[in-house]
Amino acid sequence: MLDAIGVDSLEALFEDVPRGLRLGRPLDVPPAASELEVMRELGAMAARNAHAESHAWFLGAGTYAHFVPSAIDALAGRAEFYTSYTPYQPEISQGTLQTIFEWQTMVCALTGLEVANASMYDGASATAEAALMAMRVTKRSKIVVAGLHPHYRDVLRTYLDGPGGTIEHASYGADGRTRDLAGHVDGDTACVVLQSPAFLGPIEDVRAAAEAARAQGALLVVSISEALSLGVLRAPGELGADVVCGEAQSFGIPMGFGGPHLGFLAAREKHLRQLPGRLCGETVDANGKRGFVLTLSTREQHIRRERATSNICTNQGLMLLRATIFLALLGREGLAALARQNLAKAAYLRERIARTPGLALPFAAPVFHELVVTLAPGDSAERALARALDDGIVGGLDLAPYAPELGPALLVCATELATRESIDRLVAALGRGAS
Repeated sequence: MLDAIGVDSLEALFEDVPRGLRLGRPLDVPPAASELEVMRELGAMAARNAHAESHAWFLGAGTYAHFVPSAIDALAGRAEFYTSYTPYQPEISQGTLQTIFEWQTMVCALTGLEVANASMYDGASATAEAALMAMRVTKRSKIVVAGLHPHYRDVLRTYLDGPGGTIEHASYGADGRTRDLAGHVDGDTACVVLQSPAFLGPIEDVRAAAEAARAQGALLVVSISEALSLGVLRAPGELGADVVCGEAQSFGIPMGFGGPHLGFLAAREKHLRQLPGRLCGETVDANGKRGFVLTLSTREQHIRRERATSNICTNQGLMLLRATIFLALLGREGLAALARQNLAKAAYLRERIARTPGLALPFAAPVFHELVVTLAPGDSAERALARALDDGIVGGLDLAPYAPELGPALLVCATELATRESIDRLVAALGRGAS
């Protein structure tokens, strides 16, 4: 290596580094180990983690445990995709551009809107970008949020700090759904950001929210932290949403300790020029053959500079590829069937909770696959989760930091990975606090 770069010695390589800043002793690290020894040590460390293959998994809250078909790893790992997922010379990467185009088309079909961008970092940043987009469209600065994931709210607050936007929170009613939304929307409101299913599980009334926003000239942004719900719920665009955004991690992307995830964002065509990130289009080449081009890229690395709609540095190309393969494998009917499985598992969980002494369902509103369960008086979420973990179950999310008004309560999620047996064991572990 020294010969190749024309340096005589290792000492000469570092001659520009002052001697006082150099380490004057050998590194304090153990001696090199063989590959076999390293693999064994790392394997032992990994075995200390609870994961969806070692435990029954009922923790959701924005990152969901779903089955990932092996075909996704095989296809997404091909070098043609893996080495060119971010097309800086886009028209050369026709395979990547076609994947983006197909993804955009699928997102439009799922959301009921006309245009979608390549992707965003995750559901939280997509939601924040949607709010900024609404501020540009309406020239207003107030954002009303309802049912929104608390981490999404944190990211939204950070994004709005620079432009000077304000956030007003709508509360939930006795059934868990947002109440009095119209009372929060006024002439200064740029948009209503409504999460459905909401963070606590209830499926919101999107049409009513659209009417409340439209009455004051505001936009409705529907944020979705569980994209699989679109397999059974009516497309928000059909119910009046102007922008639909959220998280598509459930489409073939492992949980990965919280990332990387895949944000999506779709809007009505009249707002196309305010769409952040990239948009891929279809055309024909000089010989009349079908081809793909980067049609819109209003970000700071390109021509817009300081007038860019977003500073997102690239789309989540590899995650987008995985999600596109996932949706192509399942198809329209397969996605709906998978969503119905999740719906059925949650219905069984809800039934078992309702019949267990000490446990209660505080909200009557319909849910997709995630719901709140309150525990027996005197019990605590911390103890309940510990009991479940002793039984090999990751039991859900302690809601004390997010909804302390509910008392001891958990947010519990049942995906297609849940079985009747594992649901029964979960409910039994949670119910033991009644004694």
